[in-house]
Amino acid sequence: MTASAASARERRRAAIGTAVFAVAPATAAGVVPWLLTRWEAAAPVPGGVPVQVTGALLIGGGAAVIANSFVHFAVEGLGTPAPFAPPKQLVVGGLYRYVRNPMYVSIAAAVAGQGLLLGQPKLFAALVIGAVPVVAFVRLYEEPTLARKFGAEYEEYRRNVPRWLPRLAPWRPEPWRPEGPEASGR
Repeated sequence: MTASAASARERRRAAIGTAVFAVAPATAAGVVPWLLTRWEAAAPVPGGVPVQVTGALLIGGGAAVIANSFVHFAVEGLGTPAPFAPPKQLVVGGLYRYVRNPMYVSIAAAVAGQGLLLGQPKLFAALVIGAVPVVAFVRLYEEPTLARKFGAEYEEYRRNVPRWLPRLAPWRPEPWRPEGPEASGR
């Protein structure tokens, strides 16, 4: 099997795994809000149409970011966001140049958007409660795992890209250069 055929097979497998794992954000951003609200809007929605439009934009933006992030995991990382099928390469392209956790941020945006669109404060409470295990997972499992797997590459990324609040400009990593005598060409 050629290297390009193996790479194509890895990308296909990563895409399938990513599609299967998409159930998790769909549950967090769709099923849970539906269970809490049955998507019934308050009458009237506090703040009216401008608040509802803002909510709709947050939902649409959140969905787009989640989709983009999954594509980067499959294509750039050759894996999935799932711990059982992690990426082979550190994912630092696309929206990951602005924030280290665009999927979590976009799920939160989608849930907040539903809260605004429907005028349902219970979705904001659910967002705060749901953030606790997410933050714990990121800090106690995800970041140490990435540090062990990707070492200095991840540490440089972590120093330059914030965890939750996006940078205004994308991070552009310097091309990797070996250190030591071989770096000078001697």
